[in-house]
Amino acid sequence: MKTPSRRSAIKTLAGTALTFSVIDSLAADMEATKTAFPALKGRINHSACKWCYSKIPLEDFAKAAKEIGLTGIDLLGPAEWPVVQKYGLTCSMAQGAGKGINDGFNDPRLHDELVASYEAIFPKLKEAGLKNVICFSGNRHGMDDQKGLENCAVGLKRLMSSAEKHGVVMVMELLNSKVNHKDYMCDKSAWGVELCKRVGSENFKLLYDIYHMQIMEGDIIRTIQQDHQYFAHYHTGGNPGRNEIDNSQELYYPAIMQAIVDTGFKGFVAQEFIPKRDPLTSLRESIAICDV
Repeated sequence: MKTPSRRSAIKTLAGTALTFSVIDSLAADMEATKTAFPALKGRINHSACKWCYSKIPLEDFAKAAKEIGLTGIDLLGPAEWPVVQKYGLTCSMAQGAGKGINDGFNDPRLHDELVASYEAIFPKLKEAGLKNVICFSGNRHGMDDQKGLENCAVGLKRLMSSAEKHGVVMVMELLNSKVNHKDYMCDKSAWGVELCKRVGSENFKLLYDIYHMQIMEGDIIRTIQQDHQYFAHYHTGGNPGRNEIDNSQELYYPAIMQAIVDTGFKGFVAQEFIPKRDPLTSLRESIAICDV
């Protein structure tokens, strides 16, 4: 049996030391990755609104969102859906129909145009495997809220059979008219719930924006517990300021998220705050806060 030389012994030891060094380094990297991206509990489908991260190209944002643990991205048009789907994400709230926030279903003069617009996007949503599409009441423009309620119900009912056929849910967003969207009509949860009842279809529901409703009426958790069957989607945001949902603002999101989970909700909760710090760090922190 050949006796190993001193040189070969040193080389073996050096190789062994190098191997252990590499293993230690890999272990440290894995631990750092676990710390940066902890495993999510899986009780909430996390999403984020792309417009809040406008400086980040969609493809880069989709990659980062996937790493953080998001399963969807909100408010994307048809040309953008394939980009996020390439990374195993979905467009959790689609846009691409209607006339925007100010002009909506409360104006009967717009009904024909709005119906045609949504009927055109329904087949695209179905083909892409998407479910939710956003819609709006429109601004009051001097109109009485009850009249607007009647008008919205008339216009939306025209679309329900087509929405049902394509497996699409039209989701009207609740927005505040005090700070961000002056004169917007669907600015109270009770008004939106009554509209759902009048439309009378599971294919029309509400987007309950926690930030907006905190400004308009507060009582967030009680409203979620009471009216959750009418809410297809949730948005977050820190108040005041619509910034990070951390300790700098008045809403306590862990309790709000727990209330949502306790209702049996299976839809998406999308972050919709405007980051004041590094945007992806803030997004990662917000997901950790909301992952109850």
